[in-house]
Amino acid sequence: MQGFYSILLLVISNIFMTFAWYGHLKLQEDKVISNWPLIGVIIFSWSIALAEYMCQVPANRLGFNGNGGPFSLMQLKVVQEVITLIVFTVFSTMLFKGESLHWNHVAAGACLVMAVYFVFMK
Repeated sequence: MQGFYSILLLVISNIFMTFAWYGHLKLQEDKVISNWPLIGVIIFSWSIALAEYMCQVPANRLGFNGNGGPFSLMQLKVVQEVITLIVFTVFSTMLFKGESLHWNHVAAGACLVMAVYFVFMK
């Protein structure tokens, strides 16, 4: 179950991370924070990133085999990167006009799936 909870927390943390890193661009596009100074946008993003870290750190602690979890450090990192790109793809294609999924994005995703396969090979 530690592996499942680790993956779940990684998904949640990456949702927060994506909003912290790119959500302000959507809010600016929608004219919600278009007049904010950069420091205000940074503080806003940091507040979201705090929630991301509150999920990311426990996810890594639960998942790491040094703490009784099922994943090596390299496996945790590769899984986290794949989750990040999946979450970002959904975020960008659903919320931003003009962003769409192309064949090369799908090919890159297939390469990432292969990376997960290879990192879990014995």
